[in-house]
Amino acid sequence: MRDADTPPSRRSLLKNRRFLVMLALGFSAGVPLPLTAFTLRQWMSESGISLTAIGLTALIGLAYSLKFLWSPLLDHARPPLFAAMGRRRGWLASIQPLLALAILGLGFTNPALNPSATVAVAVLVAFLSASQDIVVDAWRIEALEERDQGYGLACYIWGYRGAMLAANAGALTVAEYAGWAAAFAMCAGLVGVGFVAVLVAPEPATPARLPLPWAARLRSAVVDPFAEFMQRRWWLAILLFIALFKLGEALAGIMTAPFYRALDFSRTEVAAVGSVFGLFATLLGALAGGWLVARIGMARALVLTGCTQMLSNLMYVALAQAGHAMPMLWAQVGVENFTDGLADAAFVTYLSSLTSRAFTATQYALLSSLAAVPLRTLGASSGWLAETLGWSPFFLLTTAAALPAMGIMLWLLRRLPPAETSAEKTA
Repeated sequence: MRDADTPPSRRSLLKNRRFLVMLALGFSAGVPLPLTAFTLRQWMSESGISLTAIGLTALIGLAYSLKFLWSPLLDHARPPLFAAMGRRRGWLASIQPLLALAILGLGFTNPALNPSATVAVAVLVAFLSASQDIVVDAWRIEALEERDQGYGLACYIWGYRGAMLAANAGALTVAEYAGWAAAFAMCAGLVGVGFVAVLVAPEPATPARLPLPWAARLRSAVVDPFAEFMQRRWWLAILLFIALFKLGEALAGIMTAPFYRALDFSRTEVAAVGSVFGLFATLLGALAGGWLVARIGMARALVLTGCTQMLSNLMYVALAQAGHAMPMLWAQVGVENFTDGLADAAFVTYLSSLTSRAFTATQYALLSSLAAVPLRTLGASSGWLAETLGWSPFFLLTTAAALPAMGIMLWLLRRLPPAETSAEKTA
């Protein structure tokens, strides 16, 4: 759609439209995450659910870690509804109404009376949300030119973070005055932002594909991306580092809502500090992290931001000792979110450097899914650990949990500098 004959003003308009679509799609993608994580755990902690059971809610989001398993289906099959809109838009238009209905249904469950029903609907929300993520990533890669990918990703992140604010602080505020059903109904309506974006978005050109037998298509879509990655030097150590890098953060993050609840912080206090202020601290940290990567390089940025992310968990210990102290809450949220933003900038840059241009979508889905594995698996034990150890020893443990990843990272950076981790540096 952008050829040499297109006037510059028209090119700019089309480009800007894609950026606005990316902003809206990021917003739609960010709405469901708090509803299966922090917001849901806040609701369950208020309903008297035990810490062990709340910790097990980490398993709800396994869909985010396993989405690469069904991504080939969404990449190759025709959408069941709205097929006339094209492959990418058709799948988004098919998924988003179902996602909104699932979020609405979640609000009509009652974790105090039937927690199993609440968890079951939350699992459905997570599955539909992960499916939406797959298609949004594919649309971004195909609809934006290579030089626009960075701007498009930035729009996506800002939309995503804005939605997390709305579905976290916004939902908690609505729940305070109108109840949880109204809060989830509001979040279901917010998914409509993404649906409107799909209606006005351009459909990316579908690449020509040779008619191949199903077995050959399956190999090209599923087997080849993983086989290519496994040909690289130290590939197993790379995957292990990716899986463990967020372990300490995952263990601590799952217990954040019940921890604040145990210290008697109100919904509005958590919404104002933990969500609103936390969002801006994260965005500021991400900007600083991007500057740091450009300034000192990816390797040194990974080491520095990894250390700050690990040590920031000690702020939870300080808050546990201080009790219900608003100044310490502001300090803990600010430090923890800022250092997370720093680390995310370096870590995402590292993940991007690992993907081959021939298999960008599938390999990035694999790596980003793997990074979420500790949150969805080992993180399930966080509630039991918190109940057994108490808050301060638990958060000291989450700090120490980051040490294995730091050790592997230093080992990798000595043997495989970032310039050699790209797809072109295979064994």
